[in-house]
Amino acid sequence: MTIASLNDFKEKLTDLPGANTDAAGAVAKRDATLTKPAGSLGRLEELAVWIAGWQRQHPPCFDTPQVTVFAGNHGVCRRGVSAFPPEVTTQMVANFEAGGAAINQLATQVGARFSVHPLDLDRPTADVTEAAALTENDYLTALNTGWMAVDDASDILVVGEMGIGNTTIAALLCAALFGGKGEDWAGPGTGVSPDGVSHKAVVINQALEKHASILADPVLVLQHLGGRELAAMAGAILAARHKNIPVVLDGFVTCAAAAALHKFNIAALDHCVAGHVSAEPGHVRLLQHLGKEPLLNLKMRLGEGSGAALALNILKAAVVTHTGMASFAEAGVSESE
Repeated sequence: MTIASLNDFKEKLTDLPGANTDAAGAVAKRDATLTKPAGSLGRLEELAVWIAGWQRQHPPCFDTPQVTVFAGNHGVCRRGVSAFPPEVTTQMVANFEAGGAAINQLATQVGARFSVHPLDLDRPTADVTEAAALTENDYLTALNTGWMAVDDASDILVVGEMGIGNTTIAALLCAALFGGKGEDWAGPGTGVSPDGVSHKAVVINQALEKHASILADPVLVLQHLGGRELAAMAGAILAARHKNIPVVLDGFVTCAAAAALHKFNIAALDHCVAGHVSAEPGHVRLLQHLGKEPLLNLKMRLGEGSGAALALNILKAAVVTHTGMASFAEAGVSESE
């Protein structure tokens, strides 16, 4: 099953499978019997319920986690919005494929299968201050790259990104979806100066003005103002929902891609948790709009899915404590009265 058209994309965003309440309830019922005071594992207990509900099974499992990274290049880089040249995207893809990036180490450490998907790196998107980032055909291709990248056998999914200039695109998407101007959402990204951040804000405002006529439609916002890697992440997140796979969201760029789904259907990200809050200033505000409380705050701002991959350790802990702990009866421990 793939996304055949923009209308099909909207239909798949509208007709969303829900969590399995029986599986979630079974976790809560077993949790009440385990050798600990009620609620003493805090969010780990909540996460175990959440994982089982979206995996639609009890007990929940953490056997085949998947980390997949999408890479794209952006025409807006011609406007001088990044501290690095677009060639770095291609160079980093080679580093991912060679196993030399931070995300490779973090995925390996938690036992996750890793893949990277470069999307037409020699053909950047259009400059969003002048035209739509993607044609409809390119948009659908990117959405389906994300959809097809999700392994049906995965039990937890992390999506990440690589794309020089994409923090500008993420800030632009946030302004388009949630309001405000470039100066409300632009941040340093890969390390631009305060003057560089101000320049990014100007570019964002120009793009908002150029595309004012489509800002009411989140699906078109992602096409006109996004990028191939952002569309692919959105496709993967939606595919995971239809394949009963919970998702851990990464940083500002990943969450900006996910935000288009949320804006179209407020329930679209119920199967997602925020792995962390990054050091990019707009990410805090974006998570508030999404209603997501991050699992970690380590001041990371790398992208690549790195913060979310690190948070997989917490989800694994939620599963193993729930499934591995003994009940009061099994351990011969007296329960509190």
